[in-house]
Amino acid sequence: MPTRWPATRSGPTPHDALPAPRREAGTATPVERVRSVATITLMCETGTMTLDEYNRHCASLHATTHVVQWGGAHVWKVGGKVFAIAGWNDGEGLFVTFKCSEMSFDLLKEQPGCRPAPYLASRGMKWIQRMHGEVLDDAALKDYLAESHRLVAAGLTRRVRLELGLGSP
Repeated sequence: MPTRWPATRSGPTPHDALPAPRREAGTATPVERVRSVATITLMCETGTMTLDEYNRHCASLHATTHVVQWGGAHVWKVGGKVFAIAGWNDGEGLFVTFKCSEMSFDLLKEQPGCRPAPYLASRGMKWIQRMHGEVLDDAALKDYLAESHRLVAAGLTRRVRLELGLGSP
């Protein structure tokens, strides 16, 4: 069963990696300064999922299909229903859009590097677009993609889920 984050994931979250607030300006200890630099480096290095890594991860999920549509977007589906979309935005990098729970949507829409997905969220759907890995690193993104797959699969009819070997949620 995929790890669900942030609601049920155990262990540290990206927020735990952020440096603690300083008591007074300019009074950071050497350890705090090193931790701060390491955190920024980690964020830059982990938020770099490539299109190949995205496609490989989505392909590893059960009963998925892939199509390139909507102007070159890589769209992944389960049972004919979209659960993930990836594409480029004016050469800025890979933007990944996924379905999420209401609670995750409320948390992620306020985070740097994430926003309500254009078109989808404006119609009341709970979809987030990760523009870069400032807060949501690649490991967390993979967890969210797996959860998106699970949410979409759960919305399929029982008959379709059984035909795809997904069982009943």
